[in-house]
Amino acid sequence: MADAIEVEHLIKRYGDLAAVNDIAFRVASGSVFSFLGPNGAGKTTTTEILEGLRRRTEGTVRVLGLDPWTDSRPLHDRIGVIPQDFRFFEKITPREAIEYYGSLFGTRPDAGDLLARVQLADKAESRFDTLSGGQKQKLGLALSLTNNPEICFLDEPTTGLDPTARRAIWKVIRSLKAEGRTVFLTTHYLEEAELLADRVAIIHHGRIIADGAPSDIIAAYGRPARIRFEAPPALADYLRAHLGLPVTAEDGRVEVELHEKGDVVRILSAAEASGIRWQQFATEQDTLEDVFVRLVGQMDEGTLKTETAT
Repeated sequence: MADAIEVEHLIKRYGDLAAVNDIAFRVASGSVFSFLGPNGAGKTTTTEILEGLRRRTEGTVRVLGLDPWTDSRPLHDRIGVIPQDFRFFEKITPREAIEYYGSLFGTRPDAGDLLARVQLADKAESRFDTLSGGQKQKLGLALSLTNNPEICFLDEPTTGLDPTARRAIWKVIRSLKAEGRTVFLTTHYLEEAELLADRVAIIHHGRIIADGAPSDIIAAYGRPARIRFEAPPALADYLRAHLGLPVTAEDGRVEVELHEKGDVVRILSAAEASGIRWQQFATEQDTLEDVFVRLVGQMDEGTLKTETAT
């Protein structure tokens, strides 16, 4: 199956500024792809180019085999879009909004089914201006599905939602993938990307600094797994002297890196033998958010060496 999105040597300049600076990535059909980056990184510019809303300066872009700029009309019939901070006519109801969108695309969506899918059925007859921010986001997601799209571009779809509602949207995103649709997701919730995405790309200062499966990026750029104690610095000194493993102590915590499976038993035995009082322990491993913060910081400091995680 052909890739749903293909990007090669994409550049977007505004005068002397390269907002997007020679990036490349692909999105497999039927997958969830998360495009991540801090504010001003080039994320929105790239997404709008893919959606046919902004002209690129250089490079090749194909979405469902079409050029988003020159083939924007046929492309828009095949994609769904929910923008960040979604807004609509103030007096319209969610049911009317879905019927209106259906008329624009020449489709007849089941408004009740779509609203139930995003957990907004109880607000079907409420005016848009009475909905909460999270409820407006849910309506935006429902509207992005009215034309039965092959690709859904979801920009911060869970912003403003409480934890229960966020998980409901995650369920919708997983169902879209199960139906064979492609999801292009931008989010500031890194745990969301780690849970949902088959592949992520991190962009900063217009360049992609990491690209791969979340687990592969964590393995490539994350710190080793470690065991953490709530304990005084004296325990760090003892473990450092008796284990030959990297040990750090800070803010009442002692951390020891794990290099082999048997290290946990060795560390706990040494901690007990030390005679130093410690309160509790836990094992830790870097998350995608930990890696994201580290990579962005290293790029800002000019110390980042990038590679593609596969």
